[in-house]
Amino acid sequence: MRVSILILPVLLPALLTGLATTAPAQQRHNTNAPIDFGADHIELQDRANRAVLTGNVSVKQAEMTLDATRMTVAYTGQVVGGSPQVSRLDASGGVTVRRPDQIAKSQYAIYDLNKRLITMLGAVSLTQGGGNTVNGGRLTINLDTGRAVIDGSSVAGSSGAPAGTVQQRGGRVTGTFSVPQRNN
Repeated sequence: MRVSILILPVLLPALLTGLATTAPAQQRHNTNAPIDFGADHIELQDRANRAVLTGNVSVKQAEMTLDATRMTVAYTGQVVGGSPQVSRLDASGGVTVRRPDQIAKSQYAIYDLNKRLITMLGAVSLTQGGGNTVNGGRLTINLDTGRAVIDGSSVAGSSGAPAGTVQQRGGRVTGTFSVPQRNN
């Protein structure tokens, strides 16, 4: 299953304050666009109003894609035009979100379609063409405003923690910014 997910530019303000860093806004993502998916296997759990997709999961919505090893798709139970109304996507295992000129990677991601928010957790990396990269523990993207916040407070699968858990812990945001080439 592939979900088009808005990833914001990586160019961050020159002054990084505290553990949270905000990237500048980008164009609004069309959260009303249909979601196309593909996977090696799908298990429908109608009584629970969800579907579990596994193996090479790829989701696409508008210009955004989301790839993962596993994804749980929660739906409301309402069917419009023959399709269930999706409310949330939970992805795990090598999660990658792509938008034109941007790629975000993490261990876990949650796309809340009602709130129009994507939250990525665990070894987050956000890269924009031109060599700009930001790394942290958690990335939150508001698809309405185009605002992205990355901080160092979440570490997924830390040593000593049960598999599949995320522990809160202090951390830092790190990265690299490209510098325009000038003729001296």
